[in-house]
Amino acid sequence: MKTTLDELQAFTAVIDTGSISSAAVQLGQTASGVSRALSRLEAKLATTLLRRTTRRLELTEEGAAFLSQARRILEAVEEAEEQMSRRLQHPAGRLRVNASAPFMLHVLVPLIGGFRQRYPDIELELHSSDQIIDLLEHRTDLALRHGPLRDSTLHARPLGRSRIRVVASPDYLARSGTPQRVEELADHSLIGFTQPESLNQWPLRHPLGESFSIVPSLWASSGETIRQLALAGEGIACLSSFMTARDRADGALVDVLAESTVEVLQPIHAVYYRNTALAARITCFLDYLSECLAGEAWTQRG
Repeated sequence: MKTTLDELQAFTAVIDTGSISSAAVQLGQTASGVSRALSRLEAKLATTLLRRTTRRLELTEEGAAFLSQARRILEAVEEAEEQMSRRLQHPAGRLRVNASAPFMLHVLVPLIGGFRQRYPDIELELHSSDQIIDLLEHRTDLALRHGPLRDSTLHARPLGRSRIRVVASPDYLARSGTPQRVEELADHSLIGFTQPESLNQWPLRHPLGESFSIVPSLWASSGETIRQLALAGEGIACLSSFMTARDRADGALVDVLAESTVEVLQPIHAVYYRNTALAARITCFLDYLSECLAGEAWTQRG
């Protein structure tokens, strides 16, 4: 075989990242090294794979056809390496994990150090997104999702449940008063989500039911932004326990209308496509995560 794996990796990395310089960063090489690898590959194949302009790189028809084959070869090599690692009980390779920014910051990041010590040869690549992503499109191996699952084509492993709470800072309540009835929320500054609208349905028991639709005074697209606003004393918010556990333990946030709050437990799942090449890495990560979350005060099993 004339083509080398380094050349195939350079080619696919350029496509995935959109530029030679970005591919060089991903591969830990120089831009000139990646460029030379592409040139060697095109010379060996006697064809042009990429059209280079001053603004972007574009696949030729031959390049598009070769790309799918290149990916299969790299995946086959990765699977072969993973199988050897599994035989030696020594998981290795890259694991791409996606989670919402709040879950990444408050749950995953504090646990990463312990995981890396236990599995030093697994390379973690962490991505944050507050929107549900397509795992294949974003080249993601594993996603952590809180809330109802929508994609039935994914394999899912439950990790626990997190209670929804209505919270505010003591400073805000000292200034504005503590509501004693759900109806009194109309006189308060309420911090809500721009989307989805369902997040502005708070689990509060009142004469008309057990779900209270709020009209936010302040809107944000991110749960972490809403948490920071609540900590800053800007109003009352409704957030999952995993985000506010430490704040409530420290007294920076307190429960509001606790007696009127309906117990809503938000499920937390790990989702992934079944891939034998990734099985060991995913299993190691999920087993470690389950072990750690079992000791968290906010996690409710069952």
